[in-house]
Amino acid sequence: MLISSSRIAMIAVLSVGLSACSAPSNVFEREAGGDLDEGGFGNPTMTNTLLQNGSITVAESLGHRFNADVNTEVNFEFNSSKLDANARAALLQQANWISQFPEVTFRVYGHTDLVGSNASNKALGLRRARAAVNFLVSQGISRSRLEAVSSFGETRPVIHTENPERRNRRTVTEVSGFVKGNPLVLDGKYGVIVQREYVQTAKSDETLARERIVQ
Repeated sequence: MLISSSRIAMIAVLSVGLSACSAPSNVFEREAGGDLDEGGFGNPTMTNTLLQNGSITVAESLGHRFNADVNTEVNFEFNSSKLDANARAALLQQANWISQFPEVTFRVYGHTDLVGSNASNKALGLRRARAAVNFLVSQGISRSRLEAVSSFGETRPVIHTENPERRNRRTVTEVSGFVKGNPLVLDGKYGVIVQREYVQTAKSDETLARERIVQ
């Protein structure tokens, strides 16, 4: 295919203009796709590598996603296991996320501040964990996928103080593993689980509300 002399001249002019322009903002001087990297462009590849070489498990990877997507902690008033409005709002977020992963199990840990005896705080922490589990169950989550048998009581405070501290009075929900015998997990079809989550997060609030009513 012959190129006309006028087109060759135009290409030459453009080449000179581009070579003289050194500002990094020029789109012709950046790597293709470079403007798409928001700082986490390589994270999916890194996660896949860690999964394949055994550095992390699928459950751990899913746990990181759970922590990033929702508020996994709820707080309580002093010497109480009653769920307030903020606690219920956080647990509703958790329930919505958990409902998207019927093959995943979760564990809820109860914590207290450092006021009172260790024995009483351990019992109080367990009551808080059970209160959170009961609420999740009320939102349609199977109790068989939730565990509230462990309590750290006062042994893992967020803030190290002998005084009453609301941030220490909390429950923490964590991914604990997978339902035994689930066919998706046994067949290695974890990609189906991840794909379903992305489909779910693309739905509008109205669609999600209608689905909860149907459930």
